[in-house]
Amino acid sequence: MIKYLKRGALLSSKRLGIFSAVRTSRWRRRRLTILCYHGVSLADEHEWNPLYYMDPASFEGRLRLLRDGGYNVMPLASALEGLRGGTLPPGSVALTFDDGMYDFYARAFPLLEKYGFPATVYLTTYYSDYNRPVFDVFCSYLLWRGRDSNVDLGRFLPELGGSDLRTEDARAVVRAVIGSHVARERFSAADKDAICERLARLLGVDYEDLLRRRLLHVLSNAEVRELAAKGVDFQLHTHRHRVPVEREAFLREIRDNRRRIHDLAGANPVHFCYPSGVHRPEFFPWLGEAGVTSATTCEGGLATSRTPSLLLPRIVDGMQLAPIEVEGWLSGVSSFLPRRAVPAPIVGPYAPGTPGLGPAPTILGS
Repeated sequence: MIKYLKRGALLSSKRLGIFSAVRTSRWRRRRLTILCYHGVSLADEHEWNPLYYMDPASFEGRLRLLRDGGYNVMPLASALEGLRGGTLPPGSVALTFDDGMYDFYARAFPLLEKYGFPATVYLTTYYSDYNRPVFDVFCSYLLWRGRDSNVDLGRFLPELGGSDLRTEDARAVVRAVIGSHVARERFSAADKDAICERLARLLGVDYEDLLRRRLLHVLSNAEVRELAAKGVDFQLHTHRHRVPVEREAFLREIRDNRRRIHDLAGANPVHFCYPSGVHRPEFFPWLGEAGVTSATTCEGGLATSRTPSLLLPRIVDGMQLAPIEVEGWLSGVSSFLPRRAVPAPIVGPYAPGTPGLGPAPTILGS
């Protein structure tokens, strides 16, 4: 009910000309909307995870909103410089993409080129070197694809005997058991890949077809080089999509990530995105040691000149947001409406509640 009331209020505001007035106001010129995307579907990923994946038509609809609304889509570095210096143009927006998945190359970038919009990709580099499906998310996707199967999962792992896959909660339990098994056995990347292949075959999912289509793969090294040459901005997201709580391990993640991005894109990245949105106060001095000048979160809102540079908010866009809600954040009107913070499902190696990682990030509820 609240969702529909909010959408109704936004539609009324737009009809009354409030969107246009706020978008061009001095108030909005002192604010930056940073949009966060994770993936644009190659197949049915938006049905599996609608919070973090969009179908290509919906993503293009977002780009049309930006174009037709007259928003100034800026490179991230320029936008942050303008924010701090008070020189942002009206309706300033930056586009960011987390992880650097292959679907950015195949789906998102051609549309960005079509509309002439710059973008920043926060690239996790391990799976660029080892270009196979990202284990944790791929397992989740396989279990979703096999949700209607009646296989005995005890044939996969004895402790899964009697499990079913019909609900998200049940699949979450299965994912946790598989994750614990892999961690306990200290499986290598190749071992994890073999686990995925075995699970796919058991569930009747065509594993080879998913590999051919590169579902849930990170960009290859060659694709990173090509995109960098075409102007895509690659920035830090850790090498292994991890946020260790020990200083040296944390700094090693940044060093390894920066070295690979420098080798591939010829840049010295200084902007960072917290993997899975997980951040802790002790990370801030470590990021300073590593020469990081900004860091984005998965917390919702608009950035101002007073926003801490290592806690920049973003609007996590996905199928859960209607176009009018996205337009509300672009214009700035949504900043004046009541918000409901809800836990954000984590895509990556960590699940909510992992000891020592702090609370799960939040996104904006409708």
